[in-house]
Order: sequence, then structure tokens, then C-alpha cells
Amino acid sequence: MAKVLISDKISESAIQIFKNNKIEVDYKPGISEDELNTIIHDYDALAIRSATKVTKSIIEKAQKLKVNGRGGNGTDKFG
Repeated sequence: MAKVLISDKISESAIQIFKNNKIEVDYKPGISEDELNTIIHDYDALAIRSATKVTKSIIEKAQKLKVNGRGGNGTDKFG
């Protein structure tokens, strides 16, 4: 079973979409970068919004990571 870490606040309905698709979810909004570095190796996916900054250190420790997705809307996300 795929395992996703959600590190920023998102709606319960978004979390339920993962669960409905048989994806194990760990919801940890506000997780520190140090803790994220410690646990990221366990996850297939990381779902963020704007609070979590995915650093080089996090990527280097994310051996299983297949997806790093950023949720949001609007047109100012790529500036």
C-alpha cells in the first residue's frame, strides 16, 4: 500500500480522497523540517501546500519518494 505524508493543513475531503484510493495517510500539519528529515524515508508521496519547504536535505533522505505534490489554486504559485 502506498503511503503519503501530508505536512500542511488540507481539508478532510482531500484526505478522504487518498483513503478512498487505498493510500495510507499520515496527516502532520506543522511538522518541523527536522522531524520531516527524520521520517521522510518511510513515504512514497509528500503532499504540501505553502508552509512546508522541500529542501535538498529532505529530497536526499526521501529514498522511496515518488511524488512531491503541492496543492493550491490561483496563478501566483510559480513566480
